[in-house]
Amino acid sequence: MPDIAQGTGSEAPRSGAEVRRVLLVWDAPNLDMGLGAILGGRPTAAYRPRFDALGRWLLARTAELSAGTKSRVEPEATVFTNIAPGTADVVRPWVEALRNVGFAVFAKPKIDEDSDVDADMLAHIAMRDHDGLAGIMVASADGQAFREPLEAIAAKGIPAQVLGFREHASWAVTSDTLEFVDLEDIPGVFREPLPRVSLDSLPDEGAWLQPFRPLSALLTSRPGQGVA
Repeated sequence: MPDIAQGTGSEAPRSGAEVRRVLLVWDAPNLDMGLGAILGGRPTAAYRPRFDALGRWLLARTAELSAGTKSRVEPEATVFTNIAPGTADVVRPWVEALRNVGFAVFAKPKIDEDSDVDADMLAHIAMRDHDGLAGIMVASADGQAFREPLEAIAAKGIPAQVLGFREHASWAVTSDTLEFVDLEDIPGVFREPLPRVSLDSLPDEGAWLQPFRPLSALLTSRPGQGVA
């Protein structure tokens, strides 16, 4: 669960056609999975994203994109997340802290495998695109869901960025139309450097790659999920 420190004063966007938004959409389930894969388990406080730092970065990006324009440009940030049954009390402090920083939160019950938030994120992006965008940032590694919509927005001349981890978003890293920003490159988002090891950047002495789950998980996995 991401960690938040106080201190960002992101202003909620006003309604009106004259407002153009710099939109940040955060795919919490996808990024939690990506961070867990890098760490080999649940993150400790040192490795949880700081949304106050992310908010300050968004404000700076908004100021950059609003320079020289006559229309009013405002930032808007929303975290999309699933709430599993029985976890509301655990997740509530995180959700309230996000809202206190200035992020909106879209929370959806995790009822089954089909109750993810991809469609909700895409609908929100489409609505804001219709209202008017000055820029868009999607924090996710899900190229199947977001690549085509983001490339369509970029084709209209709107700056489009993908935030995430380079290990899991090669589609964005290599894109000719989208800009990729590694979350660890945003100042202050992580308190400590992530213990990242990539097969294409191994140290000369080699590196240990820890399992993502224990061997005992094989006892409960479905047949056919093995490695050839």
